Amino acid sequence: MVLPFAIVAVNAVKSPTEYAAHGPLSWPDGMYVDGLKDFWQRVDYGQKLANSVLISGCVAVLAVVLSVLNAYAIGIGRIRGRTWVLAFFVLAYLLPQEALVYPLYFLAKQAGLYDTRVSVIIVFSVLQTAFGTYLLSSVLGAFPREVIEAARIDGASRWQVLWRIVVPMSRPTIGVLLVFFFIWTWNEFLLPLVMLISNDNQTVSVALGVLQGQQLMDATMTNAAALLGVLPALLFFLLFQRTLTRGIAVGAVK
Repeated sequence: MVLPFAIVAVNAVKSPTEYAAHGPLSWPDGMYVDGLKDFWQRVDYGQKLANSVLISGCVAVLAVVLSVLNAYAIGIGRIRGRTWVLAFFVLAYLLPQEALVYPLYFLAKQAGLYDTRVSVIIVFSVLQTAFGTYLLSSVLGAFPREVIEAARIDGASRWQVLWRIVVPMSRPTIGVLLVFFFIWTWNEFLLPLVMLISNDNQTVSVALGVLQGQQLMDATMTNAAALLGVLPALLFFLLFQRTLTRGIAVGAVK
């Protein structure tokens, strides 16, 4: 898994002449950072990075909150027809994005949200919530009923049971969803490509695809673009790796 990233990183700091002479697997003689600088300036990478962080962060938080509320009603509240409700969420998650492009484009146009980051945040929050609801419902469905009954005997309301009992005890699973939602949204390309057409609103993945389609880039700049595109998501994953590992382990034990 590390080898492809290492090759990209090595070629990102290699000059085009050196790449053409020795190939992609050779070790660079020095640090050639002009490719990184040129790509940063050409696509205004700072603005694209801020857009991706804002959209991915907002989607991760909103999707987790909505998933918790839905799963609390389905898994612990035991609403009627919970099996059909879960099937609806699974179906919504399994729908291909290609089938959603035109309806979402039309709705965004009618609502005046087209080419805004808000539209992408709303769309992906709903899509990620479908998976989060399905996963958390199965977890909360096995939540100890004795703990909830004890809290209610002590006078806790439904909201207090949710935020003071259920959420703290489900924190590992919620942390896993937060990491997944951020990375999945960061890597999205099709819907942001359709919904965000101005340079000020585009994400990193869209900027990479549009630039490679419009302008010729050498191999070293292509590797520099790939490195800058994947590095923020990789750093986010490494920062929350302990949370991810703990959540998976807790889920396995349950």
